[in-house]
Amino acid sequence: MTLPTHRACADTIAAVGEEAAYGAERFGVEVHFLILDSSPAPVLAEHRRAVAALPASPGVTVHHLDETGQRDFLRTVIDRSGGAPTDRLLELMLPSRVSYGACTNRAFLVAQALGCTSVHRRDSDSRYQRFAGAPVFPIHQELAWLGRPANDVRESATRSKLPPGSGSRRVTLVGGSFTGEMSVDVAEIRDLDPDTYRELIGLSIPEGYPEIWRGHLIDESFRGAGDSAFDGDRTTLAPVSPMRVDMCNIALDHEVYRRVPLPPATDTIGSDYVLIHLLHDARMPGVQHNRHIVNFHTAERRTDEGFLAYQLRFVKFLLSKAYLNAVYARTAAAGDALLDAEGHLRACEIAGFVRDSTALDRAFCAHRLDVLDDAYRRLGDRYKTVADVLVERRTRLLDEARDDMADFALLMDHWEALTRASADVGPRVAGAVNR
Repeated sequence: MTLPTHRACADTIAAVGEEAAYGAERFGVEVHFLILDSSPAPVLAEHRRAVAALPASPGVTVHHLDETGQRDFLRTVIDRSGGAPTDRLLELMLPSRVSYGACTNRAFLVAQALGCTSVHRRDSDSRYQRFAGAPVFPIHQELAWLGRPANDVRESATRSKLPPGSGSRRVTLVGGSFTGEMSVDVAEIRDLDPDTYRELIGLSIPEGYPEIWRGHLIDESFRGAGDSAFDGDRTTLAPVSPMRVDMCNIALDHEVYRRVPLPPATDTIGSDYVLIHLLHDARMPGVQHNRHIVNFHTAERRTDEGFLAYQLRFVKFLLSKAYLNAVYARTAAAGDALLDAEGHLRACEIAGFVRDSTALDRAFCAHRLDVLDDAYRRLGDRYKTVADVLVERRTRLLDEARDDMADFALLMDHWEALTRASADVGPRVAGAVNR
């Protein structure tokens, strides 16, 4: 289980620790609880106290790595992998700016070092639902299904929508969604100006979709499971849509993440959903469950500084989608061809799609920035500040949107060497801090 964080979340550490203990006891497995901590010193100290306060649990080992520990681990792995240039790979794995993909990539490499067969990700701004007086832990469904042949679990799932010919493949992804506040800070935009909201969210939808489908996707975006409360387990066995699960509530099989990483793009929300898209397009079996996590927005995101930072991450997401949608068009067309003879993702093929996307006409992204500028100015008030920053950083934003894809392709070129090196260095480098 992994919890990446750069902000105060002592309560979440305690809650995820309880989920880890539940998984170990209920399923008789060894669980490593990994906290990847990029918090400032006072918060880091608070987290160390929270880790020290976790009760000892049979089968659970806790690892709490600050950025120094993460950097030491990464440098050891990169050096052993023979990847070059070392400093460039280290920058992609541990950038100085927020990266949703890079933090999860670090978890993937540590999981390889620890000999884990799966990674289960949670986020610092989420809580668990409760039912019949007990917390509703997603790990229950994750450990029940992950890694099993789809045909073996078809009858146990509430319903099955497996594509023909995929029943012999393993379940590689198990995920749920969230309830509560929208996962992206756009609810205020929707309330202020529904038309502008639809225009902005529409930028994330691929070109060429029929208008009725576009409208449905816009309505469903960032809403998760809405206000639905858990009232009993329901599961669907099928290739899982990225619209139906959230990265705060997901588990991936090691055969996926040891072959393909996530984009290391900085200050870009949604960059960590690429593997879900790839597995869906390759028709790989997954299980979607309804043990949804409760999402909330931290106080920091409500400050003027936090608001601006998050809106810029949203802008970068919309710029990145110009490139990612071009990749997804090709992965969707490839379908089963994304898999090799053993049924694993073909990293070289995917890297080629990503690298090709960097040739996209820059004017396409420039037009998106124009649309964003107009929209934020219409919204007025503090949104006008966002528009002013977009003008100031226009060239940089356009460069970064393209360069992020080139960086993703570069990391994919080295990824399997990095995951092999992680397995070679073993658990000692990952440093258990208790039990």
